[in-house]
Amino acid sequence: MRTKDRDTKLEGRKAWVYEAPQPPPLADLFGDGAKRRAFYNYHVRDNFYNGLDYAVHYGLKLLPSETCSRIGAWLGRFMAPRFHKEAEARARANLKRLKPDWSEAEVEDTLMRNWDNQGRLMLEFSVIHRLMDEGRITIDRASMEPIIAAAKAGPLVLVGLHIGNWEVLAPAILSLGISPYDIYMPQKSRARTHIAETVRAKFGLRTLPPGAKGARPALRYLKAGETIIIFCDEGFDYEVMAPFFHREPHLGGNLSVAVRLARHSGARIAVFHAERTEGCRFVARGDHVIDLPATDNPGQRLMEDVIFLNGLIEPIILDHLDQWYFLDNAL
Repeated sequence: MRTKDRDTKLEGRKAWVYEAPQPPPLADLFGDGAKRRAFYNYHVRDNFYNGLDYAVHYGLKLLPSETCSRIGAWLGRFMAPRFHKEAEARARANLKRLKPDWSEAEVEDTLMRNWDNQGRLMLEFSVIHRLMDEGRITIDRASMEPIIAAAKAGPLVLVGLHIGNWEVLAPAILSLGISPYDIYMPQKSRARTHIAETVRAKFGLRTLPPGAKGARPALRYLKAGETIIIFCDEGFDYEVMAPFFHREPHLGGNLSVAVRLARHSGARIAVFHAERTEGCRFVARGDHVIDLPATDNPGQRLMEDVIFLNGLIEPIILDHLDQWYFLDNAL
């Protein structure tokens, strides 16, 4: 990605304020062409697709978890190379750039396993609520003990990664007696956003609004000794914002948000992830628990802190490229 292009994109992310789409009033049906189209799109077209989303989600709930996941794997392997050719090309180019010593066979095998994982995780959301009870989520207790201790001791910024199916991190961390606040991102449709909020609420996961509206309450909860979750590997407009992968570091993403929250609240930072072991089975692991270096002027070393945190998450992602959600975003 060219530096100028990325800087332009990052400008659009600063102080991002999310506003849920508002229904156009009935009067717009009799307005000009643009208002009529907006009315039709919101109340007719979008609701048709919302209905499909609900039907698929609740229909998949009737299936056994492994069957649901296996169907997703087939769909991922079938659809990606046929209907997402640009994404496939980006993913292949990324693998060759990030793993220059790999053979063509290794690249193709990793690419296929990534499509398998992408398809599985999309459908697994319908059965995510029962995976813990079915024994499909294993917790690496030894690696998670430092995170448990850190959460009990005071404020904690939990940095999650989009590996495997990251949604299993919520039931895993809640089962350890940690009740975090999660800064969520809205989905592409109203139905999917509602489904996601409903599923996460059933876990008992407390959520914060996305963007700038979530920053102030997140800081308030941290100062009260609570735990928040923020995901710091990111894709924006189909381009990888983090990790940096030897590109120019920047302060426009969640790495910076995590560091700022930790600095202003005195919180520790922990990194954790969940990886797929086989089929619809996962293991949740803790990776790091750190204290940011003491300083009299944290603002002056913000970039150093961001680079340091990037250095913690980057190797984990490089070890799990076959399960990384943003592999098909451009570098």
